[in-house]
Amino acid sequence: MDKFIKLTSTAIPLPIENVDTDQIIPARFLKATSREGFGENLFRDWRYHKDGSMNADFALNDTKYSGSILIAGTNFGCGSSREHAAWAIHDYGIKVVVSSFFADIFKGNSLNNGLLPIQVTPEYLQELFSAIEKDPKTEIEVDLEAQTITIVSSESKADFEINSYKKMCLLNGYDDIDFLISNQSEIEAFEKART
Repeated sequence: MDKFIKLTSTAIPLPIENVDTDQIIPARFLKATSREGFGENLFRDWRYHKDGSMNADFALNDTKYSGSILIAGTNFGCGSSREHAAWAIHDYGIKVVVSSFFADIFKGNSLNNGLLPIQVTPEYLQELFSAIEKDPKTEIEVDLEAQTITIVSSESKADFEINSYKKMCLLNGYDDIDFLISNQSEIEAFEKART
């Protein structure tokens, strides 16, 4: 995984509540076990019409929006446990998803796959949506070390919580195996002391 320390980016608004994992990546695209290639089918049934043509009205297809931050409605990632949902979002190029509530399993899958889910208050979420609606080029700064998210133009800032172990992993670009490898000498010393 790549290290995540600080990100400043424009954002894509998705003010839809209760987005479930089947809407994020439909079940018919879950045939692969590799993490790559899922991004092209992210929100497939919303990004494309049934005839395969692009839905220009959907936020990810709207040329006025861009960036590696997705601002989403409440209860994002609900539904079935599907690690592929985090894979698809990350593979598309999104590094941060902001919402006022995440399904626990989606949040865990995201953190395990280098995607940072940031939970903010409903009021701050609305402030983000309003800023982007007013100016789609609004930049958002995410500082993982300080655990803050800021609307750069107004300097409006909010704190967010993150599990300390997952924070350390993201800051260092570790998955769980990388973390164990990084502690190999300490593990070996512990094992040697026990024998």
